[in-house]
Amino acid sequence: MRLYIKTPLAIFATGADGGLVVEGGRIVELVARGGAPSTPIDASFNASRHVVLPGLVNAHHHFYQTLTRAHPHAINKELFPWLQALYPIWARLKPEQLRLAAKLALVELMLSGCTTAADHHYLYPAGLENAVDIEADAAREIGMRMTITRGSMNLSQKDGGLPPDSVVQDSDAILADSERVLKLFHDPRPGAQIRVALAPCSPFSIDKTLMIETAKLAEKHDCQLHTHLCETQDEERFCLEVYGLRPVDLLEETGWMSKRTWLAHGVHFNEGEIMRLGRAGVGIGHCATSNMVLASGICRTCELERAGSPIGLGVDGSASNDSSNMMEAVRHALMIGRLRYGASAISHLDVLRWGTEGSARCLGRDDIGKIEVGGQADLALFALDEPRFSGAQDPLAALVLCGAHRADRVMIAGQWRVIDGAPVGIDLRKLMADHAQAARNFA
Repeated sequence: MRLYIKTPLAIFATGADGGLVVEGGRIVELVARGGAPSTPIDASFNASRHVVLPGLVNAHHHFYQTLTRAHPHAINKELFPWLQALYPIWARLKPEQLRLAAKLALVELMLSGCTTAADHHYLYPAGLENAVDIEADAAREIGMRMTITRGSMNLSQKDGGLPPDSVVQDSDAILADSERVLKLFHDPRPGAQIRVALAPCSPFSIDKTLMIETAKLAEKHDCQLHTHLCETQDEERFCLEVYGLRPVDLLEETGWMSKRTWLAHGVHFNEGEIMRLGRAGVGIGHCATSNMVLASGICRTCELERAGSPIGLGVDGSASNDSSNMMEAVRHALMIGRLRYGASAISHLDVLRWGTEGSARCLGRDDIGKIEVGGQADLALFALDEPRFSGAQDPLAALVLCGAHRADRVMIAGQWRVIDGAPVGIDLRKLMADHAQAARNFA
């Protein structure tokens, strides 16, 4: 079916002021202002009250953390004490609880206009060995695209690392399961719903050998690499004490300095490191909200982008955000960026680009994140019908500056997944009740 999404109030695309045509899950035509589709259509949707964006792309998240939002043991702490407070609680995570957490996070993201999410799952207590399988099933049930990053930790407290012994695995188990899930789920083709990336957690929870072997495995299977890096100065001190290297030097020494890699946070880089990362094309998943909650610092987005690094946006974990809302992440990236660089240095168009095309580039994808002919029909439509938007003169700017947080319609692969602000085919009330019940086990 050829669907014409016509005459949008505004659209984040060039040459599509009159709308776009979707067929077979892809965008097949852009319509100029005052124009009409060049060939017959089967149906149309009047978007005259909607601002149309490419589906937002979440470059970094931890779905399981939806079960421990605003936890009294962890609030008002910086990263290391925050992790030390929560690791023993997270160690109780069971498969059914992860399934509910993943479904809740995916629906929450989708309602904010997100159509693709990367989840960094690195927690593997006994019984949760099939975490990637659980998340893949959840994504298929909800209908969202995902890059599931097979995270890992092999350096526990007994080895001088941060996590407790009960949530880490040995390197052989990690590498074997990484290869298993790559063969089972990773789809590198355009339009893929599920991709897998490999994601050792952080320098203070993995050893160099695992970093090296993971990079080799990613090369073998042509997948992306992901990790937390330079989130806090504590991490920098840890790397210097344990490895005698700064985090970026560790990244280079282990074979990670390439376009295959994107990093979460990337706050504490020096000038030389920014240039090295940019030359290598290493992406940065900017997590503005989490960095503010944990007081980690401000990512140097403008310098990194000028140097050549793709900049994407992530909501980060729902226990350090504490929401899974991509429009909120877009707005916070604008606000914290202006605090650092000045009011004229970053526009609403910049942060919308980071949250769409930029995040897609971090994930190694050029088939999503833009409204263009041949791209996937992943769209987020927002209606400016709340009091917060009354009087707004620039609809695209209003989404960011006035604080849009819920899409009216969301399309993924040409299918409406959100209609009138509600997820299609999902009993949201029951999902929330089941999720809340599961969360009581982590009090």
